[in-house]
Amino acid sequence: MSTNNANKIKVLCVDDSALIRSVMTEIINSQPDMTVVGTAADPLVARDLIKVTNPDVLTLDVEMPRMDGLEFLEKLMRLRPMPVVMVSSLTERGSEIAFRALELGAIDFVTKPRLGVRDGLLNYTELIAGKIRAASCARLLPARGGAAAKAQGEVGQEALLRSPLLSTEKLIIIGASTGGTEAIREVLQPLPPDCPAVLIAQHMPAGFTKSFAQRLDGLCRITVKEAEHGERVLPGYAYIAPGAYHLSLARSGANYVAHLDQEPPVNRHRPSIDVLFDSAAKHAGKNAIGMILTGMGKDGAEGLLRMKKAGAHTLAQDEASCVVFGMPKEAIALGAADEVAPLSEMSRRVLAHLRTFGARTNRV
Repeated sequence: MSTNNANKIKVLCVDDSALIRSVMTEIINSQPDMTVVGTAADPLVARDLIKVTNPDVLTLDVEMPRMDGLEFLEKLMRLRPMPVVMVSSLTERGSEIAFRALELGAIDFVTKPRLGVRDGLLNYTELIAGKIRAASCARLLPARGGAAAKAQGEVGQEALLRSPLLSTEKLIIIGASTGGTEAIREVLQPLPPDCPAVLIAQHMPAGFTKSFAQRLDGLCRITVKEAEHGERVLPGYAYIAPGAYHLSLARSGANYVAHLDQEPPVNRHRPSIDVLFDSAAKHAGKNAIGMILTGMGKDGAEGLLRMKKAGAHTLAQDEASCVVFGMPKEAIALGAADEVAPLSEMSRRVLAHLRTFGARTNRV
C-alpha cells in the first residue's frame, strides 16, 4: 500500500550539479515514505524554497556557488534549525568539511563517488534513504564543546590522578552511529592522559575515519588514532575502527591487541558495534566498561548485553541527549545497561566507576 503524500518525509535537495539533483530526486522518490518537494542549485535559491516547501529534511552539498555549504548551514541552524544531511566529496578536504558540518549541527553525511557518479549514487540508494529517515526523526541538539567541555575534562583529570588506580587490564569500549561523531568527542575530551585504552566502533564510511581520528587527537588529552591490525592496545590511547573494517579485541600473551578484518557486515554494518562488544565480552569480561551512544537501529544492543553478562559495567545514553535514540533504546529494552545517563555525564560516570574499581583493587 502506498504512503499518502501528506505523510511522506519531505526532502529539499541542494546541489550545484544538475546530475546530482536528478539522481537524488530519483533515489528519494523511489522510496515509499519520502518525496522530493524541491531542488536548488545554490543556498540562496534553497533559502526561498525552504519558506515555500517547509521540508522535513535538507540534503546539502558542501561546495556551491554564491554561498559555501558550511556558511549556509551555520546560518540555517541559527535562524531556522532543521535536519540536514550533507553531501560530501570523498577527499581529505571533503572529510574535514563533513566533520565541521556535524559540529555545526548536521545530522549525517553521504559521500559522492569520485567516478561514475550516477551509478555510484544509485548503489547507495538504501544508505541515502536510511540517513534521510534517521534525520527526519532526529533530535536537534545545541552545539556542544568549548569552555564547558574543557572544564569538565580538567575536573575529571584531577579526580582521577589523585588516586592512581589504572591498570593495563581495564578497557573502555564505545559504539555509536548517527550523531556519534560529536557524542564521541564529548566523551573523550574529558578523559585524562593516563586513562584506560578506549576502543571505538562508529558507523562511518571508509576514507573518513582517519580524518575523524586526527580531528579528535587534536582536541583530546589522550592520543586518538585509527586502529591498525595487530597493534598493542595501550592506556592513554583511543582506537577507532577504520571504515569498512570490523574492529575486535584480541589477546597476544598478556597483552590486548587490535584485530581488523573484512568479514561480512553484521547488522548491515562494517564496522559493527556487536563485533567489537562481543570480543570485549570474550577477552576483557569484568575489566571492560561498555558504552552505547546515539544511533539508528539495534547494532550493539545484544553485544552490550553479552558484555554485561560477562561482568562488564555498561552504560547507555539517555533519550534526551541522543540525536537518534534507536541503539540505546534497544539496549535498555534488553536490560543491557547498568546505567542510563545523559551524554554530559558519561565521562564522569566512567571515571567514577574506575575510581571505585581501583579502590576495591587496592584493598585486596
